[in-house]
Amino acid sequence: MVSGLAAAPSAQAQSASGSDSPTFGKEFTYGVNFNTQGGLIGGVSVRSTRVLNEQWSRFWGVEGVEVKHPKEQHFVTNSGGSVVMGKTNYLFVLRPSVGLQRVIFRKAPDSGVQVNGLVGAGPSIGLLMPYYITYDYTLRDSGGHALSPEDIRSEQYNPDTHTKLEKVLDRSPVFSGISETKPNIGAHLRGALSFEYGRYREAVAGVETGFLFEAYTKRLTILRDRLEPDSRLSTNFFPSVYLTIYLGHRN
Repeated sequence: MVSGLAAAPSAQAQSASGSDSPTFGKEFTYGVNFNTQGGLIGGVSVRSTRVLNEQWSRFWGVEGVEVKHPKEQHFVTNSGGSVVMGKTNYLFVLRPSVGLQRVIFRKAPDSGVQVNGLVGAGPSIGLLMPYYITYDYTLRDSGGHALSPEDIRSEQYNPDTHTKLEKVLDRSPVFSGISETKPNIGAHLRGALSFEYGRYREAVAGVETGFLFEAYTKRLTILRDRLEPDSRLSTNFFPSVYLTIYLGHRN
């Protein structure tokens, strides 16, 4: 009899404790990506996560980034414009992915940091869009005076055609070659840790950092040079380290 009465408060305490830690079934986040294959800001991402149990969740997401060649260098032209010398294509990548996430360290209900480990994979859709420059074809004498009517054209950079640096005037608008964009299919795999912060149970904020390995069925050309074969400047493998800062909510 006594032992039975003693057990009752313990069960009630457990029930109260459980009510203080409500469960959430879904989570939606969006973030800004920084990576070693991108520029100042690599791209953006969105992700939807569904909780499976106390430890495991599954997610799907989409990431959009620009991939740059490690040898890219900006150059200021004589006319005051700015171009990336040798760049012949932009590479934009869409990465739909699915994966699993596991809680490594769970934070307190209203504060602290939660650490999650995750793996994800999916297809990669690489979009090669021509990089256009403005080139001056006007015939000029040694003093720079025109010997023919002005002939300035906006074209995709070609090292075999645009041989004189002083005749490159500027970069054309980013989407000048959008109608000539060529899709390329590949795949990616990522492994990461996420560190979730926040004082409110319904709010999500944190950072995710990890490695991403991406490969395509053929070499993708971003830069070209007359003195080097395309095979040396092109690759079909794009490994990177990334950091994503994200916000979101759960319900």
